[in-house]
Amino acid sequence: MGNSIRTAVLLAALTVLIMLVGRVLGGRQGMMIAFFFATIMNLGSYWFSDKIVLAMYRAKPVSEAQAPQLYRIVRQLALQAGLPMPRITLIPSDSPNAFATGRNPQHAVVAVTEGILRLLDENELRGVLAHELAHIKHRDILIGSVAATLAGAIMMLANMARWAALFGGFGSRDDDEGGGMIGLIAMSILAPLAAMLIQMAISRSREYAADASGASYAGSPMGLARALEKIAAASRRVPMKAEPATAHMFIMNPLSGRSLMSLFSTHPPVEKRIQRLMGQRPANPPRPPF
Repeated sequence: MGNSIRTAVLLAALTVLIMLVGRVLGGRQGMMIAFFFATIMNLGSYWFSDKIVLAMYRAKPVSEAQAPQLYRIVRQLALQAGLPMPRITLIPSDSPNAFATGRNPQHAVVAVTEGILRLLDENELRGVLAHELAHIKHRDILIGSVAATLAGAIMMLANMARWAALFGGFGSRDDDEGGGMIGLIAMSILAPLAAMLIQMAISRSREYAADASGASYAGSPMGLARALEKIAAASRRVPMKAEPATAHMFIMNPLSGRSLMSLFSTHPPVEKRIQRLMGQRPANPPRPPF
């Protein structure tokens, strides 16, 4: 399934889900209000999802004078990949990680944490940045940013339904029009599951593809392979405070290994990613969901 079709499916799914929540909370009138809200959300997620995600992690623009090595590496890789120079931002976190966002290559942003700059040597950092530029080249960044915004909206709706259920619903509307208390309770449970399914809509195969293309841009798979190994080990020591809705955007899932969230990880296991990079065939290669 192409990224443009997948984006349209996710936007449609959000619209339906928000309308269902509106029906449960306020009957037919609530459903109409929810439809208007969903339309605004759809437009906002397309145009502003990257800004929303960057703001969530307090990512700030960094100048070339402040990070000359970072700019030099990204400029070289962008030229190699045939991409315009993306904007670069810095996330104030000691945990090593990185992601790319934006609605297209002309509006792309690469975000890196302070921790990853301290952890990796130049070749390893080159591998990570090449991976992120591969996501930009493959146009994964729009679907990733939109999915993050939509999953966040769904979690917000789940909280609304949960509080409504605790306090007996909103107003005195007819239960025949809305979903009643049972509907509120069901929505508070099902909405988070829907957010997880949206994360699963981001194919794991895109990470393998970005790894392979990134290794090509960097000139060798060794840097990225070593970087993945070091990031995985350091992330266990210094976990990142990340939202489940945005976990799929990072080069390494910051929620890996945390209770049931690992079951819904959009990233393949780091060991299999390294095996593929180094040309070793995994014993049981995963089947991509799309």
